[in-house]
Amino acid sequence: MAAVAVHQFAPCITCHAWSPDRSMVAFCPNNSEVHIYKLSEDKWEQAHILQKHDQIVSGIDWSSRANRIVTVSHDRNSYVWNYEGSEWVPTLVILRLNRAALCVQWSPQENKFAVGSGAKTVCICYYEQENNWWVSKLIRKRHNSSVTSVAWHPNNILLATTSTDGKCRVFSTFIKGVDTRDSKAGSSSDSKFGEQILQLDLSFSWAFGVNWSPSGNTLAYVGHSSTIYFVDDVGPSPLAQNVAFRDLPLRDVLFISEKVVIGVGFDCNPMVFAADESGMWSFVRFLGERKTSSTGPKYGSQFSEAFGKLYGQSKHGINNDGVDNSRQRGGVHENCITCIVPLGEAGSSTITRFSTSGLDGKVVIWDLESQQDLLEYL
Repeated sequence: MAAVAVHQFAPCITCHAWSPDRSMVAFCPNNSEVHIYKLSEDKWEQAHILQKHDQIVSGIDWSSRANRIVTVSHDRNSYVWNYEGSEWVPTLVILRLNRAALCVQWSPQENKFAVGSGAKTVCICYYEQENNWWVSKLIRKRHNSSVTSVAWHPNNILLATTSTDGKCRVFSTFIKGVDTRDSKAGSSSDSKFGEQILQLDLSFSWAFGVNWSPSGNTLAYVGHSSTIYFVDDVGPSPLAQNVAFRDLPLRDVLFISEKVVIGVGFDCNPMVFAADESGMWSFVRFLGERKTSSTGPKYGSQFSEAFGKLYGQSKHGINNDGVDNSRQRGGVHENCITCIVPLGEAGSSTITRFSTSGLDGKVVIWDLESQQDLLEYL
């Protein structure tokens, strides 16, 4: 089985992140706190509780180089936590938001981080040495609704966002004095801060998780209409394709390699998508084992199946298009998966281990090396 470790840390987990050496995990147990557990003699023990926010912590990211933790919350604040002595010391980030902060991610060089918010803005935060605080520059008047996810391009300049207005956008985040003009970054380092490079109108529903491939040549994001979108050659003339599936929508997405993507969401089971030699993407299979039920009457309709999906149930029967719906949702996870985090080395072109967390309070570690049918794509 692909799941190699299952940890029940809390009744519900909003998001999680790992320390650089993977010996500690930080997560929000669906409240205003961040709990940090440390692995000691094959047992996970609580080491710290970060208490500074007033409302639910909606995003956590742990930098791999500087060993800093950044958190954002519905209280519209963000803190950068530094480990000093034996305690985590918070530094306030000036976000200037009037709505909840929803997501956060460190840039590849870790000299700045991006915060998506319900205020239709994205905050690009960086450190001011002379004032000893983190300040932000805002990307405004670009989104028509809440920003649900952010993802950094490997060049440290481009930032992809998704929003509940159904659009995926790519912006330049070049900040003079923070970033350097690099020939490797191409024309993106010549763009002004906040300049919109690309807007994708592929989804007619809410758009959620977004992620770049290791090379930065391909962008993937998911829509709430049970569709995942892949975009190549991000620029003036992008090449886009979508894969629709009959299962519940996804919430987050992660590139394992240039040709393999893992999607997680309301189906409680990671989904594997892969590209063939011609670059066409398709759904391969579910990663976790599923519980099946062979008993019960064989009846139903598309309406009854859709009604069952609405309440997270599975109706026994075969619908009008001949798809067998007798199986139950889920596998290792028992509720919606809300977060997926890579466990490989930063900048690695291939990732074989990753972790997921969900509303069931579990953190699950997955390993693809034992999945022989997927090795050909890695």
